[in-house]
Amino acid sequence: CGAQSEPGVSLPQVLSLGADVLPEYKLQAPRIHRWTILHYSPFKAVWDWLILLLVIYTAIFTPYSAAFLLSDSEEAQRHHCGYSCSPLNVVDLIVDIMFIIDILINFRTTYVNSNEEVVSHPAKIAIHYFKGWFLIDMVAAIPFDLLIFGSGSEETTTLIGLLKTARLLRLVRVARKLDRYSEYGAAVLFLLMCTFALIAHWLACIWYAIGLMYASIFGNVSAIIQRLYSGTARYHTQMLRVREFIRFHQIPNPLRQRLEEYFQHAWSYTNGIDMNAVLKGFPECLQADICLHLNRSLLQNCAPFRGATKGCLRALAMKFKTTHAPPGDTLVHAGDVLTALYFISRGSIEILRGDVVVAILGKNDTFGEPLHLHARPGKSRADVRALTYCDLHKILREDLLEVLDM
Repeated sequence: CGAQSEPGVSLPQVLSLGADVLPEYKLQAPRIHRWTILHYSPFKAVWDWLILLLVIYTAIFTPYSAAFLLSDSEEAQRHHCGYSCSPLNVVDLIVDIMFIIDILINFRTTYVNSNEEVVSHPAKIAIHYFKGWFLIDMVAAIPFDLLIFGSGSEETTTLIGLLKTARLLRLVRVARKLDRYSEYGAAVLFLLMCTFALIAHWLACIWYAIGLMYASIFGNVSAIIQRLYSGTARYHTQMLRVREFIRFHQIPNPLRQRLEEYFQHAWSYTNGIDMNAVLKGFPECLQADICLHLNRSLLQNCAPFRGATKGCLRALAMKFKTTHAPPGDTLVHAGDVLTALYFISRGSIEILRGDVVVAILGKNDTFGEPLHLHARPGKSRADVRALTYCDLHKILREDLLEVLDM
């Protein structure tokens, strides 16, 4: 599989993939450290939903407990029978432990950096977490009532009630991860209804005369839900078609998961807009200008297009197609006929021969068929696999030759 990485290096040299051609950092195989959790793994998705449910539980019972249950008599009862005399105390302790475990999981969970690379090194993950949400997560997870249990004074009882409200910082977790749930209408509706219910619940714990405000808030729920679903109805329709296709043809895992993940990533990138359908509604001259704009970064920054005339670039822009790939997706298999040339506009990919990583390519790098070396399409000698979410520009061999002949 051909690769073009650095200007000034001939294509046959790059095809040999020698150590004297490729930079040292591009010869290092990415390694996932032991006990590291991928941020897009099924386990992490399930865990995030569990944490979300615990956050909702905390948001409901913390104000209620602080306003109504915490009193001198309860404190005396706790001294008599111990901390476990109240089921709510036991549940709160379990919730605190779960959030402490979540902090530990966050120290071992990969993330995507500003270069769209999946970072799996434990030290880098820890630094990223310390600079981000660690402080808020840590304060929200401290079991203050357990730490100062046993003092028994009236001032301590009041202090416990105030410190318990620090648990509400866990609601920041929901805001932090709303983008994960935004494409799921049922999840967004569930979170929306929980938000209104929590607002009413908190106000009721502080102040009982909220009838007018409560009615005003819920009076607008239908309008909000309608606007919400107007933006996601097309997504659910298309996703339903994908799942019906999977069910009808009995497509097994992991191919099924790859189909759904690709659809979700492509939708988030394009917002469900079919550019081909949109372009067909415009004349060819305007289509060329639009395609030139959409591919401007590639045509301006990629070495093979430097010095090309504007007319040549417009003709090429009309032939390019954009494709997306999630992490772990194989773009080209060894033995595939190379009918296209690929240009990476975002993300990282690895070139593998067997189990050996021979190169890692990034933005503005090229792979595919070296047209000027062979008169006929050849076969790939390596696998090409995405390391991160990748966006690529693809042009078919015959389309490129047609433009060059013109």
